[in-house]
Amino acid sequence: MKIHAAVARAPHTPFSLERLDLEEPREGEILVRVVATGVCHTDIVMRDQHLPVPQPVVLGHEGAGIVERVGPGVAKVKPGDHVVMTFNSCGHCPSCNDHQETYCHEFFPRNFFGARADGSSGLSCEGVRVHGNIFGQSSFASHALCHERNIVKVPEDADLALLGPLACGIQTGAGAVMNALKVEPGKVLAVFGMGSVGLAAVMAARIVGASRIIAVDVNETRLALAAELGATDIVNGKASDAVAAIMALTGAGVDYSIDASGVPAVIDQCVRVLAPRGTCGIVGASPHGATLTLDLTHILSGGRRVRGIVEGDSNPDVLIPLLIDLHRQGRFPFDRLITFYDFADINQAVEDSEKGIVLKPVVRQPAV
Repeated sequence: MKIHAAVARAPHTPFSLERLDLEEPREGEILVRVVATGVCHTDIVMRDQHLPVPQPVVLGHEGAGIVERVGPGVAKVKPGDHVVMTFNSCGHCPSCNDHQETYCHEFFPRNFFGARADGSSGLSCEGVRVHGNIFGQSSFASHALCHERNIVKVPEDADLALLGPLACGIQTGAGAVMNALKVEPGKVLAVFGMGSVGLAAVMAARIVGASRIIAVDVNETRLALAAELGATDIVNGKASDAVAAIMALTGAGVDYSIDASGVPAVIDQCVRVLAPRGTCGIVGASPHGATLTLDLTHILSGGRRVRGIVEGDSNPDVLIPLLIDLHRQGRFPFDRLITFYDFADINQAVEDSEKGIVLKPVVRQPAV
């Protein structure tokens, strides 16, 4: 079938809007008519080859839409179901067997290699291969092929145009608090970086009952929004020494910290503000090969921990419906992070994201 898609053909250049051929769904695959897709920093990283994703490629990994057709063997959804497409996993490695799919041993091949597990792509342009299957979906397109393992059925009365970011960025921030760190009521959390991931963490921390939620950024507008969404304290890292400010607020430091920036110098600050037995969770994507130098005595003497967190340690079939329900209750207003663009304006959406003009751009397909 013919579809419309945004194709990345070279680093640091705009997406090319093209008509492509998309194969029919194979065994275990699901054809989804995309309603809307979130634009994530990881899409920009892949476009610009900071992660070596093959090109030409259709990116997009925060898709939401309606099932049109299913391949043989699919039992999870049927045509007409409303779905969110999230990260992919293999289903048979030790991590998947332990229900820890975010640490799938094949996470990179299944999500970043631009091909199905057998090496094929469902996309082509005039007979020439275009790489697809990014995060098991490649949803910067009017239609996407995904898999039972990375599809989440959602209520039909939920606004599909809003739901795509739950697949990655929002899930990552909320899951870091709820699943990975398991922040307890009465504990103190500092979040560094008030993009969509960090703000999702702030909202989740309020839900779980953290007594103090410290938001750190250099953008006053984002800090003001963080305060509206649940931060009890804000720290401008440009106007003051963030570590000194947090220690002045807390005395002993924080029980948990989250880095959503991916900047090694900021991660160091996240670790330095930990109280004894505190844990730092790293969710921000750093450049490939980036390294981190830490004060090992500080870590050892206080029993402090530093850990990476992928996709919020999420089971998407559980967390995404939960976040939708919390949004309905008015307790998780992630819609305040979203700015909509027409799909034809995807390059403007990406540019605005890179410049920090918007928090979470979402590109919407034309109504059918």
